[in-house]
Amino acid sequence: MYEEPYRWVEAVGNRRQYLDEQFKQGSPVVALTYDGGILLTTVSKGTPKLYEIYDRLALGGMGHPTDLEKLRFSLLEMAHVEGFNRSPSDVTGSRLIKYGIAPVIKQAFEEVYKAPFIVRILVAELGQKPEKDALLTINYDGTFEEVTGHAVLAATTAIQGKMLTYLKEQQQATLSLEQALNLALRVWAIGSMAQQQDEADQQAEAKPAASGSGSSSAATPSSNALIEHVRGLASERTIECALLERQAPGTSKYRPLKQSDLSRLLPAALQSVVAN
Repeated sequence: MYEEPYRWVEAVGNRRQYLDEQFKQGSPVVALTYDGGILLTTVSKGTPKLYEIYDRLALGGMGHPTDLEKLRFSLLEMAHVEGFNRSPSDVTGSRLIKYGIAPVIKQAFEEVYKAPFIVRILVAELGQKPEKDALLTINYDGTFEEVTGHAVLAATTAIQGKMLTYLKEQQQATLSLEQALNLALRVWAIGSMAQQQDEADQQAEAKPAASGSGSSSAATPSSNALIEHVRGLASERTIECALLERQAPGTSKYRPLKQSDLSRLLPAALQSVVAN
């Protein structure tokens, strides 16, 4: 009888380890504010990862496509019911996460005899004023964080830390859309390269130790090297970007960037990839 709580803790620990493994091949997501609103960026492998939720709300996610789609639909339904029953101004990312989706994800994670959601989610909310913009991230266990300025999703907390460190070092007080997109892609590349390095380190550990081999903390890659990394993957993937534009006409502020937009905004090294 007294062993039951310990068995539950052990089961939750095993579940956490299992879920962490599921994100190793996932594509990071980057969101940051610019002078006209909020930009969300990822480099997807085919299945879209960026969506509109409501007039001023957008979602980015990584994880299992089925789980992401299920939770996206739940957020859509909650947002529209809230907007209909109360008012559109009452539909906020904070309410949807804290009182809507987070408890659902937490319950699924802690019920060890049921399947958890294999997802990490980022919700961007465009405020009436720039200082009211909000970015919320939620993990597969239901824990969430609300920040301003920038946020990322990554395979591990260590990789997320590297991406955020680079972002803080590079982000200026105000960014144009072109500058924001360039920075977002470089931050994405930091996460992607860190995932590749982690995978290489694990493979090296599985082999007999070679003389003097081992991972070392490499210097931060140059901007050109980061853009070249994106270029090397963009031929078989899709650069996916979406905006929440403060000055957009109408109530919906969400706009996915088309190829024509990207060819104009992307760094010169990537424009040919998008054109093809």
